[in-house]
Amino acid sequence: MGIMDVTTVDQFNDVTSSSKLTVVHFWAPWSQPSVDMNNVLETLNPEYPDVQFVKVQAEELPDISMRCEVSAVPTFVFFRVKKAVDRLGGANVPEFTKRLKQLAAVDATPEPLKAAAPVSAEALNEKLKGLIESASVMLFMKGDPQTPRCGFSRQIVALLNENKVTFSTFDILTDDQVRQGLKKYSDWPTFPQLYIKGELAGGLDIAKELVANGELKEMVA
Repeated sequence: MGIMDVTTVDQFNDVTSSSKLTVVHFWAPWSQPSVDMNNVLETLNPEYPDVQFVKVQAEELPDISMRCEVSAVPTFVFFRVKKAVDRLGGANVPEFTKRLKQLAAVDATPEPLKAAAPVSAEALNEKLKGLIESASVMLFMKGDPQTPRCGFSRQIVALLNENKVTFSTFDILTDDQVRQGLKKYSDWPTFPQLYIKGELAGGLDIAKELVANGELKEMVA
């Protein structure tokens, strides 16, 4: 099941009545972070067959946006049987993924923890490509910008912030398939890994060089 575009109040009321976890993305086409997060939803959708992913253009359905207390885009509201069970504002991929996993797990039948099911190389590469292209500047790091889990990740986050670069991140410690797959996908064995417009720029040392010679600002423009 793909991402559903909700365009009427009745349609919204119907989809949020489901006993399934329903993730509603309030977005706007003029907001690049919103567009980027739509790409993230498309990437995550196949991994959560029991979750409904829904898109609502916030300005097209103002009554719904007001009811859900949406004051900015992107905003995510998680529903189950008409009740909002969680909400998240902003294009924070690691936090969104964390919330989604936690809420989806409530619906899952408890069973012993198992390793992630193996996927084909082709499927994994498609997943990696989707994540890489989910934002114009994408950083694969250990931890997240607020709580980096290694010194190199902390340094590259500080470097990007100091140079006023808008970027999204993915915590490789939350998904070992992504962590191991990226090493082969880009032939780059270490982390963090910085991607700009879908292409690998490099790690911390390369990022420092790009800043020093003035190339970074040109690349992200």
